[in-house]
Formats: sequence, C-alpha cells, structure tokens
Amino acid sequence: MHATIGDRLHVHGNHVGEADRKGEILEVRGPDGGPPYVVRFEDGHTGLIFPGPDAEVETAAARHALGRPLPSSAPTPNAMPKHQRHGW
Repeated sequence: MHATIGDRLHVHGNHVGEADRKGEILEVRGPDGGPPYVVRFEDGHTGLIFPGPDAEVETAAARHALGRPLPSSAPTPNAMPKHQRHGW
C-alpha cells in the first residue's frame, strides 16, 4: 500500500450492516509512502491507522481525474495540535 498526504483511505465494513469508513490521509509515517497513516475520518475522528486488507487508498490524482473534489486544504503536520499529530 502506498499513499501521500491528501489521498483518501477507504476502509470497507467487514460485517453485515457495518458501514464503510472514509477519511483523508494527513500524515504518512512509514517509509516510501507505506503505513501507518494519520487519517481524519468523515466523522471528525483522527487517528493513527495501520490499514488491513479491507482498506484501499484513493489517490488525489485519481479523484481529480474522476471529477471528485480534492481536499480543501490538508493541514500541515506542524499546524495540527500535537495530540492529533500522534493519533492520541
């Protein structure tokens, strides 16, 4: 899995009735774009995520090509409160 800041993480529900979770990748902590990622989900929750096989990355370039809106402006890691930068 490879991601950059501004990409979206889509975690599919793995049980009947469980909703998918989608969020914007704010930080990439692994080498060469690998996990873990700091993600802000649509419900406002921000956390450090190690995606499993039920997750996929939608790149900003792919969303732009499909006509989907790009994120308004992802905050830089230093602009975020420290507890959010570390997923605490």
